[in-house]
Amino acid sequence: MRVFNSRKKCKFVNQIKNMIQDITQKTYKKLCFEVANSHLSFCVVDMISNKIVTYKSYAINPKNVLEEELWKVFVENPILEAKYDDVVVLHNSNLNTFVPSSLFDPNYLGSYLQYNSKVFETDYFAFDYLDTYDLNNVFIPHTAINNYLLDHYDTFDYKNCNSIFVKKALDFSKNNDTKQVWVHFQEDRFEIAVTKNTNLLLFNTFTYNSLEDFIYFLLFTYEQLQLNPEIIPVQFLGAISEESDAFKIAYKYIRNCSLLDVSNLKAVLDVPEKDLLKHFILFHS
Repeated sequence: MRVFNSRKKCKFVNQIKNMIQDITQKTYKKLCFEVANSHLSFCVVDMISNKIVTYKSYAINPKNVLEEELWKVFVENPILEAKYDDVVVLHNSNLNTFVPSSLFDPNYLGSYLQYNSKVFETDYFAFDYLDTYDLNNVFIPHTAINNYLLDHYDTFDYKNCNSIFVKKALDFSKNNDTKQVWVHFQEDRFEIAVTKNTNLLLFNTFTYNSLEDFIYFLLFTYEQLQLNPEIIPVQFLGAISEESDAFKIAYKYIRNCSLLDVSNLKAVLDVPEKDLLKHFILFHS
């Protein structure tokens, strides 16, 4: 017969009670935000079934006070005030750059961004580590957004949207020795990644004002990397469809154009395919 020391037994019982209390307090729900200067999107995920419980997107007027815009979203959606086991905030911003770990020093984050972004001494810098690929994404988070959300949640994780975009592109390129082009298309800019069998050959962001700008930058990338538009495919995700003008003009100049295949996710998440593409990064946070 096993005998417990009375003090150890008491400690063991308390541990069991705490475990039971932790389990009963769990909601098994995850809240994910994606915040940019022009919009805010969120989704609630059931962590047991991995189903999307709900998701919404709001346009934000960058001329208005950000806190007031966020306040309106919270007022319209009481679900945001519920308790969650996990809260993730995605900063949708092009103020970022990828650095291999062999060249990375966390003490000099600002120095990596100064060549492609305008940085100030007052800027706060952060980075995401893509451990599978030994890459670091250095970025400037929206501190005003983080500060606002801290008033609503005790703790949350935050990262840059492009960390997820590049990671998924590299995941999809595994065991494929062909160069591939991936484009995350948005209303005012697009991110482009070029991969080859889990190696990131290029990442860049381009802002555009017209379709001519868009196709110029896309073809310029092909030219600079000596990619043959008759051979090297490009896959799109984001706010784009086969009926959109952006896709049509790309298809005119690049033979192998396609939307990212999300059919396998449609059955799992029970979300329309166009929304799976548009909110691909949010749903994979």
